[in-house]
Amino acid sequence: MAYLHGMRRWLPLIVACATTPLSGQSLLEKAELQGIAHSESLGHRGAPKSIYAGPSRGYDMRYHRLELAVDPAVRAIEGDVTHHFVALVELDSIVLDLADALMVTGVERNGQALSFDHLGQQLIIHLPQPLPPTTLDSLTVHYGGEPGSSGFGSFVQSTHQGSPIIWTLSEPYGALDWWPCKQDLNDKADSSDMLVTGPAGQRVASNGILVAETSLGDGTVRHHWRHRHPINYYLVAFAITNYTAFSLSVPLENTTVDLLNYVFPEDLAAAQAGAPDAIAQMQLYSQLFGAYPFADEKYGHAQFGWGGGMEHQTMSFVGNFNYELIAHELAHQWFGDMVTCASWEDLWLNEGFATYLSGLCYEHLAPQYWLPFKRAWRDLITALPDGSVRVTDTLTTGRLFSSRLTYAKGAYLVHMLRWVCGDEAFYNGIRNYLADPAIRHSSAYTEDLVAHLEGTSGSDLTTFMANWYAGQGHPTYVLSWGYTGADALTIRLDQTTSHPSVDFYAMPVPIKLKNNDRDTTVVLQHTFSGQEFTIHPSFVPDSLLLDPELWILSGQNLVLHVPGPAFTSEGPILYPSPATEALNIYFGTLYSGTVQVDILDVAGRIQQRDTRVISDQRIELMVPTLAQGRYIARVHAADRSWSMPFVKW
Repeated sequence: MAYLHGMRRWLPLIVACATTPLSGQSLLEKAELQGIAHSESLGHRGAPKSIYAGPSRGYDMRYHRLELAVDPAVRAIEGDVTHHFVALVELDSIVLDLADALMVTGVERNGQALSFDHLGQQLIIHLPQPLPPTTLDSLTVHYGGEPGSSGFGSFVQSTHQGSPIIWTLSEPYGALDWWPCKQDLNDKADSSDMLVTGPAGQRVASNGILVAETSLGDGTVRHHWRHRHPINYYLVAFAITNYTAFSLSVPLENTTVDLLNYVFPEDLAAAQAGAPDAIAQMQLYSQLFGAYPFADEKYGHAQFGWGGGMEHQTMSFVGNFNYELIAHELAHQWFGDMVTCASWEDLWLNEGFATYLSGLCYEHLAPQYWLPFKRAWRDLITALPDGSVRVTDTLTTGRLFSSRLTYAKGAYLVHMLRWVCGDEAFYNGIRNYLADPAIRHSSAYTEDLVAHLEGTSGSDLTTFMANWYAGQGHPTYVLSWGYTGADALTIRLDQTTSHPSVDFYAMPVPIKLKNNDRDTTVVLQHTFSGQEFTIHPSFVPDSLLLDPELWILSGQNLVLHVPGPAFTSEGPILYPSPATEALNIYFGTLYSGTVQVDILDVAGRIQQRDTRVISDQRIELMVPTLAQGRYIARVHAADRSWSMPFVKW
């Protein structure tokens, strides 16, 4: 079945479309995306996933209060961490995560010392009598020491132009390196306070609102940040150095958001040039996906020593102020912070969406970059034949934070969901997903997202997700077309898949028909390889383009114009003719295996002989040494042969 595909319905935007160069512009390249993925993997320790179901360990975390003392010139930490929690079952102990490298000097509950065991990176706190279910309680852990490095480093002490700095980056398993916590994706604390004491002359960046900076009279200052939104353990963070601060304002429909920037003094000019890009980006995201979720507090950037960034809630840590990095980390405030993946297998719900939203900034705010951006994604993903969006090994850094699979292919999965659902159903479904009371400011699985998209689109996405989320690889298309009647244009669409986990990708495939004066787009509902479609366009096209807007992730596609009766021939198709350097022979489903190809001149003399194994239903022959003229390509298979004329230029 085919139907004419008119202009897609676009959502009206209050944000003006900018076609001029962007400040801080950095069009996606492989290294750029890999840099983001690398920096966001900091803190990965290869630790085992929690063995508990969530909310785990028999209690629900409600509140964190971190009172810490640090000096950015010294790799050390000490302080008190207080947790408020509600018992879900009768409890005789509370289990927290804390690295063995740190020393616990005591645990208190209502002024009473509690006994504890600290081993195997767990802090097990024994309660004097069982705590009944639904009881709200609290305890405080006193601790200190030199945090571990945790692979790439979840607690880093370094310098920038000679000035000392400490920052934290806990995703995914590194929070326990520097504070006693509960590493559970399904148990967000309702709120938190971060109080960091450090030397005078330093600034501390953290989550929420800076409510006080208090001089303690001994050469130190206590910085108090207050956050009153649910927050996941790995998004709690602080950084301390000699920051220079400046603020911008983001006007939204019903409010104005403070955009706070803590930057290295030596990079102030670059930050002042790049940070304003976040204004239009936040306006765009707020219109497409709902208002910025932490508008009553702030959004901010704190510079740190890595080239990429990390989406700490309300205060992203960034290595620079490049356009795409700023867009990516801001997008996480919706996808990753407000709604967090409930399993590391579903990390694309964070990273795929953040990567896609940075692309939406190009589509809406700088459209000249949108097609090249999608092409860069496609080329990165299809460079290899395997790999699923679903994370199959959550304990391996390279797989968990794969720029090719979790980020780029995850973004392309979002893009294709938009294509198969349609813009209106897609955006409505995503807004419903973010607004769902069971998900908003909580955690979600892939099936939660799919349920909302199915609800708005009326589609069954089971097979689509099995192929594109759990399955590996991608399709490659061969489109052959020609006229089989006075006004009947026949299109044949063949497909091969790059990995055996998926036999066939059923997709609506857009085809653009054009000549010098007119063009139109048809969408072919492609349900099997070799499917033929007959259409009757109102003009005579001279070329067909397969998916010119790159809606579908696919490999090195091929479009063949097969004039006249040759379209329905039973032999292979040779192209191009005239040929220059290379000659291709497409077999489709006619034959697979090894063939011998003889190139004969007009006198029947063999000029070239090649043996090839058919791959992706085709072979390629290099013919640069043939003289110009007419030739015959004779293909010998095990049980048949074909002869095809061609011209060499």
